[in-house]
Amino acid sequence: MRINQFEDVIAWQKARELNIELRKLFGNIKDYSFKDQILRAGLSINNNIAEGFERGSVKELSYFMVVARGSNSEVRSMLYSALDFGYINKDQQQEMMGSSIVIGKLLTGFIKSIKTIK
Repeated sequence: MRINQFEDVIAWQKARELNIELRKLFGNIKDYSFKDQILRAGLSINNNIAEGFERGSVKELSYFMVVARGSNSEVRSMLYSALDFGYINKDQQQEMMGSSIVIGKLLTGFIKSIKTIK
């Protein structure tokens, strides 16, 4: 499949799904700073993929994919805190972690493929 727009990037699609689940899990919690941070980190995954794709250079695309991967790791780290703070249960955490791990692998693969472009 040829990637013509950022919406074609599977990592972007999966991150979009993750954001919906994050909003469902954390949208109503009262710890506003935690909620804001995890939701912003989740959105950052999508937005960095989109921005990198639209920048037009391979170097910038690679940079923004790395930033997206960092935001994904931030979400994963915060999911540990969410479990520790009692905001989610172990099953919810494991489901979200699984999604995040898949996104991370997709981003890593995409970054590696970008490096082969001259």
